[in-house]
Formats: sequence, structure tokens, C-alpha cells
Amino acid sequence: MNSTSLKQNGDCSRPRYERLSYVHNPGKEPLKYMTIGDLVEESARKYGAINAIVSVCDNQRITYREVLERSSQLANGFLSLGLRKGDKIGLWAPNVPEWIIVFFAAARIGLITVTINPKYQAAELQHALKLCDVKALVCSEKCKTLDFYGILLSLIPDLKTSEPGNVSCTSIPTLKNIITITTSKLKGTYSYYDVMNFGTGEIGDECEVAAEDIANLQFSSGTTGRPKVVCLTHFQMVNNAYHMGKRLGIDDDQHVYCLQPPLFHVFGICVCLLSAYHNGTTLVLPSPLYSPSANIKAMAEERCTVVCGTPTMYIDLVSLQSKLNLKLYARRALIGASPWPSKLVDDIKDILKIKDIKCLYGATELTSAAFHSLKEVNKHNDVAENIAYIGEYVEAKVVDRNQNVVPFGTPGELCIRGYLTMTGYWKEPELTAKVLNKDRWFRTGDQFVLYEDGRGKVVGRLKDMIIRGGENISPSEVEEFLHTHPDIVEASVIGIADERLGEDVGACIRLREGANLSLENLREFCKGKIATYKIPAQIKIMETFPKTLSGKVQKFVLRQEFSRTK
Repeated sequence: MNSTSLKQNGDCSRPRYERLSYVHNPGKEPLKYMTIGDLVEESARKYGAINAIVSVCDNQRITYREVLERSSQLANGFLSLGLRKGDKIGLWAPNVPEWIIVFFAAARIGLITVTINPKYQAAELQHALKLCDVKALVCSEKCKTLDFYGILLSLIPDLKTSEPGNVSCTSIPTLKNIITITTSKLKGTYSYYDVMNFGTGEIGDECEVAAEDIANLQFSSGTTGRPKVVCLTHFQMVNNAYHMGKRLGIDDDQHVYCLQPPLFHVFGICVCLLSAYHNGTTLVLPSPLYSPSANIKAMAEERCTVVCGTPTMYIDLVSLQSKLNLKLYARRALIGASPWPSKLVDDIKDILKIKDIKCLYGATELTSAAFHSLKEVNKHNDVAENIAYIGEYVEAKVVDRNQNVVPFGTPGELCIRGYLTMTGYWKEPELTAKVLNKDRWFRTGDQFVLYEDGRGKVVGRLKDMIIRGGENISPSEVEEFLHTHPDIVEASVIGIADERLGEDVGACIRLREGANLSLENLREFCKGKIATYKIPAQIKIMETFPKTLSGKVQKFVLRQEFSRTK
């Protein structure tokens, strides 16, 4: 970078290195050298009689002490099946209390949990189990329209004639044990409740687990194609959850935390479950599968003081509360997983009556959160502008295409280094090397702006950047503007092929109920408010957006939709 560009980006009386986009938060207290099992045991000692889990749909209320006892029982049951430290156990179920017990039981004896999207169908499930060398699978029987056992029968034709513990499937050669969360006797499987009674006594010394051991194989969000498998350790998950809980402020009271995201994702595990466990917080499961009506009802009836979710989840809550006007008790909201319009923050304050709103930025490869709001109530407009602060024990830098660090306030690719960066992608060293260099800097692929005080914000995905006739257009900037239209509920902007320009702007839009919007009307609304080259050339009205369960729009699917309808 030449001296002219530096003069345009800061005080040149300071040394050059002080003007470059690099920040390091050294932290205020030591990181915790502990495993997830250690955390479960410590929480039972500290918060034994407090409800750890409230499952609304079946009225289960389970204390911290009971979670420890049940996870001990189940862990011994796993050992009796021949499972040992380092074996992979698949967890394919919705948000039910048994999910949490399985996760903790596996962690306590050193099993590596492969957390699987409950909406996976046969081909997706087969790929996940085979890729991760899964030896045992715990799953539900049925949940609403999801038929877990039926999918297994289609995948393993001999299951009905197999003995439990002796499953044989040529396409998944490592899979031997299937455990179903049901009281029914399903052929070829063990009942979860039977396995609970297989083992007795204390967990043996042969199960000693180290903080550096891998705890979770986590599928990345899959916003750009087939998900990759991220390896996360106990140390990373325990510490990221601890610092997330501190920033969210759930250490300041006996909070009741409404869980909207799915448990199988890092948002559910680290941001919600494990952060609750550090602080004796009661975690409320409103519904096994995502249900806005169940979520807002649970917030009211269980008097939840904290709620978390993706922007879409808050849009749904705001829409429902506008009609229901329930008495809500939430004092704090956490929003993350994808960008949000500033109007949504106003709606959360005005309609949900939540004044303290926190936000986070992270990725599966970063355990969960790398940037999050400070604990103190935000007096500025940071959350509305998607701005968060660097987490403790995290280094961040922003680089250009040549990997040179750019000046503060200049967009570039965000790179993160610290305890939270994944150990790598499972069985994919070449893919790992593309994003994680020898110095352990993780390339996020996000276009980011970093400020000297440790604040930062995403301004787009590098792969999503639209280059229209040589002009660079940030989709998030256009999306933010489109959300100011009174009839637009959600907007996602993508680059669409154009013969002359290379790319042009396409807008996928979800409208409020009963509204209509034509391309001509939208273009008229944009004129004089944003540059002409940023105005959408095409629009597509959507009923729903293709999203990962963590709430991120799958823009590659939107591009496919546009190309099919041309």
C-alpha cells in the first residue's frame, strides 16, 4: 500500500503499524482448562436444585443435579455397548431434553458427538454418518412430519431383521448401534431408556478426557454449497460459551433463557446451552422444532428474561406480538447468525419491549462468537448497525486480496486467530489449508471493517460481492436500504448474470401480508436514494427464503432460482 493511500486513512504522525487493522484483546482472566464434563459436574455442585432445562411441550423440568445423574447413567450405558473414548456418536434429533443428556453423556466419556440437522433426509444422513465414521447413532422416532426411523429403514433395508448393536450397512460400515429416543420397541435399535439402565456406578478412570480432545464434529452452515465438518475441542467450546455468557450478562442474575435456535448448531450449543451452564441459567425449550407461536408463548408463560435468535426469528416474534400483545418479561435479547436491518432493532425495543439488545458475529469454524456486544448497556447505535466488539483472547486483522493488512476503517477480509479457531475440517486437509494458514490465522471469507477500539462489522461476503460493469456493490448495503420500504419484510440481494455488465443486481423479497410490489414500483422507490447502479434490475417475490437452520440465507440457492426462471 502506498503512502498516498495511508495519508487518506488516518493520522500519519503515528507509526504505520498503529494505523493498520489489527487488534488483540488479551482478556482479563485466565482461560478455563476444563472439559464439557467438568462443566456439567461443576454446575451440578453449584446449582444442583435449580432447573437446568424446562421442556414446555412435555412439561419436563430437570434440575442441574438430575442432568448430571442422567448423563452419568447414559454414559455408563454407552460404555456397556462397547463405545470408547474417541468413537463418534451421531446425534440426530430436535430440541428435546434427551438431546442435551446425550451430548453431555458423550462428552463425559470422551465420545465425539456428530451433531446432525434433524431435517436431514436419507442421502444427507448417509453422507454425514459415513464421512464422520459414526459408530453409534442416537435419534428420535418421529417428530411432527419428520420420520427418523422411517428414513433409517430406507437407508438400512436389513434394520428390521438386525439385532440391536449388530447393525450392518455396507454404505456406512462403521455404524453398529442405533439408539432411538422412544419407549417403543423398534426393531434393530436400542431404546434410549433401556440404554440408560445398562450401566451402573461411577464413570471409570479409563474415560479420562482432556480439554484439548475433540468434543464435537459440527457441520458448517452450508451457505455456499455442501457443508464441511468442523472439529471443535472441549477447551474451545467451554471458553467461548463462558465469554459469551459474560458479554450477554447472564451472570448478573438468575435468568430464564428462551432457546429459539436448534441445539445441533454452535448457536444452540455454545451461545445458549453451555453459556447457561456456566451461570446456573434455566434453559427453556419451547418446542422440538422451530415454532414462533410456541416461542412467544413460552416467553410469556415461563417468564423468560433472556431470548436469543436469528433476525428471522425476531421478525416472527415481532409479527406475532403485534397481534397478541402478550405480557413479556424479557429484559435482554441476543441477535446474530446473519445481518439484520436497523429497523428490526427498533421493533424489538418498541414491540417486544426489550431495551437491552446484544449482538454477535461468529462462525462455526470460530466455535461460535468472535465479536459480541459489551456487557454494559449500549448507549450508541452499534447493534442497529451490526457492530460488535472483539472477544477476549482473540486477535483480528483485515487484509486485502494480497493478504496485506489494510488501514483501520477500510473494508477487507477478516482473519481471526486465537483459542477459538477450529482444529480443522474433518478429513479435508486441503480445504483446511485454504482457510487456516500455518500461523493459525483463519480466513473468514467475510468482508469486514475493523476500528481501533476493537469494534467491527461485516459489510458482506467476499463471494457475494457484486461486480457490475467494474463497480463493486455490497449486497448488505442494498439489503439495508430495501428494508426501509414499508412493504418489505425481508430482502436478500445477489448478483445475477448479465451479458453486457457481467453481473447486475437481483433482489429476492418477502412482502408483508397482503402487499404487492412490482419491479417498476421498487425502482421508483430507489431513485434518488441510492446510486443508480445499485438499484435492482430484477426482483423475485419469495414466500420463504432458503436458509440454514442457523438463519443464514443460502444465496447460492437464490442464484439457482434466478437462473431457472430466466
